[in-house]
Amino acid sequence: MSEARIWDVVIAGAGPAGLHLARQLAEAGAAVLVADPLTDLRQAAFSSAALPLQAVEQFGLPPQVVAARWRGWQLHGPDERVRDWFADAPLGAVLDFGSLRQWLAQQATAQGAVVQLGWRVQRWQAQAGGASAWLRGPGGEQQQLQCRWLVDATGQQRALIGDPDLRRAALVSGAGVEWLLQMPLACWQRWADRLSFMLGSQWVPQGYGWVFPMAPGQLKLGVCRLSDPSRPQPPLHQLLRGLQQRLQLEQAQVLDRHGGLIRSSISRREPHRRGALLGLGDAVSTANLLGGEGIRHAMASSAVLAPLLLQALAGQPAALHRYAPRLRRRLGWRWGLSGRLARRTWLGLKDQRGDQRLERLLQGLERDAQAEDLAALLFDYRFERYGLRALPYLLGWHSA
Repeated sequence: MSEARIWDVVIAGAGPAGLHLARQLAEAGAAVLVADPLTDLRQAAFSSAALPLQAVEQFGLPPQVVAARWRGWQLHGPDERVRDWFADAPLGAVLDFGSLRQWLAQQATAQGAVVQLGWRVQRWQAQAGGASAWLRGPGGEQQQLQCRWLVDATGQQRALIGDPDLRRAALVSGAGVEWLLQMPLACWQRWADRLSFMLGSQWVPQGYGWVFPMAPGQLKLGVCRLSDPSRPQPPLHQLLRGLQQRLQLEQAQVLDRHGGLIRSSISRREPHRRGALLGLGDAVSTANLLGGEGIRHAMASSAVLAPLLLQALAGQPAALHRYAPRLRRRLGWRWGLSGRLARRTWLGLKDQRGDQRLERLLQGLERDAQAEDLAALLFDYRFERYGLRALPYLLGWHSA
């Protein structure tokens, strides 16, 4: 790779946000390089990756990245009770996250972008007309690149743009662990065509567990929990093994173990730009805490940034002033409300009182909601479907 070349855009991070942005920019003729420390994009494939069908269609995702389709919900808890909601037709998909990244990389390179795997952008420095970026390769070799714009798409690490001022945009953090299981088809069938969640302090204190279908004979089993420095929290692997036993999945073969962190501000008031450096996706808190969702919102941030960045490359850098407000409008007011609800809900699931509040909500959903309504609630944050009078109870402002 020639170091003398001046790139239009260098993107740090080959996740869905960075690769989707690279594809759009390269398609418009920009000279784009994407660098990522992974040597294989199938590695570190931690993402529950459940999406509504609308998102699959919106981003033009092909069948090869879809591991399974789902048409219903199965909620366990807060005790041993199980509730089901099913639609007549599929409502969404579970993606193969590694295949998604590989496909996006292929799409970007087909448009002319360069995807440089095994290289980490370690630091950057502003310079006249853009930025310098220093990369470290898989063997420790160093490389310096020049670019007009640099994009931090490193996720919650925020490796280049850094953490926001906590007085302005405090970060809520969480952690998750997920196993990929292999089992006989007869056992897998019990979990097929549905998203299953385990809710309540007796299942996962201050978090939730899940079972998602993948290819026939394979399931994702995972737990996610928000961090609460004020109280001790059991190890995630202990909680995951407990779920495996309670759900009678202990005989399944574990094909892969992976984990990840989520750190997102609820206000989303952190800087989206520092000179020639722009933040993208989880680096500017697009991950939603309610369901640990990242893919849809990260790719949405790319869709917002791409046309503005192309205008900046065409000599109109002031267009980037519209990035943060446009992204806030794209995510919408319900996005922020869902973040506050997530913090209240998950951190509150630590005792009987929290479980009772959850039980009242589930009883109302069981009585009034269809499978499509749950999808609208959890993916579109359509809380108003349950009436404004329900919001105080959803948010825990009233206890009865």
